[in-house]
Amino acid sequence: MKYKGIIFDLDGTLVNSLEDISDAMNTVLTDLNYPTHTYEAYQYFIGSGLRNLVSKALPASNNSENEIEVCFQNMITEYRKICTLKTKPYAGIVELLDDLVSRDIKLAVFSNKADELTKKIASEIFPDYFNTAVGLSTEALKKPNPFEAIEISKNWNLKTEEIIFIGDSDIDMLTATNANMFPLGVSWGYRTEEELIASGAKLVINNPADLIEIL
Repeated sequence: MKYKGIIFDLDGTLVNSLEDISDAMNTVLTDLNYPTHTYEAYQYFIGSGLRNLVSKALPASNNSENEIEVCFQNMITEYRKICTLKTKPYAGIVELLDDLVSRDIKLAVFSNKADELTKKIASEIFPDYFNTAVGLSTEALKKPNPFEAIEISKNWNLKTEEIIFIGDSDIDMLTATNANMFPLGVSWGYRTEEELIASGAKLVINNPADLIEIL
């Protein structure tokens, strides 16, 4: 088998977390009497970390670094309370993970979500599937920086070309390319197939089970 490990993005790939993220940010905006946003709008705010999302959600007239930081801390506080309330695995994901485990494929999560929240969601929604779940601990290591992905490959004692990096955004495809891993896009997340291909996806799948055919 050519591929021996798979690194998954979290939001938009393993789980649909759009509503919990949106609700938390809209609570912060409402408290400040700022305009809120629809779930559809938040689809394009997600992908580069929650601090970046906060910046995009704030009004242009209230987007100072200090305002972003205060709102980011408030958003994290709100999101921590509800981060698994509406968040659910996409259809077919649990069955896919069961199949991958049976094939002894190594599995990890690498997200631009805060490290604490990445670990919380991965462990609560997918207990026993991922021995490694890495989130954002410092802005310098945010995807598409491949550092954490390469560290995972080292811990697995695998070559990077033996690993599939699977995600739903341009950021994920760039991370995969930068890490010399196979960039696999998914069409059920927050970006279009065209965006994924344009950012380097070698293949885009429409159903989790399609991943097994690649293996």
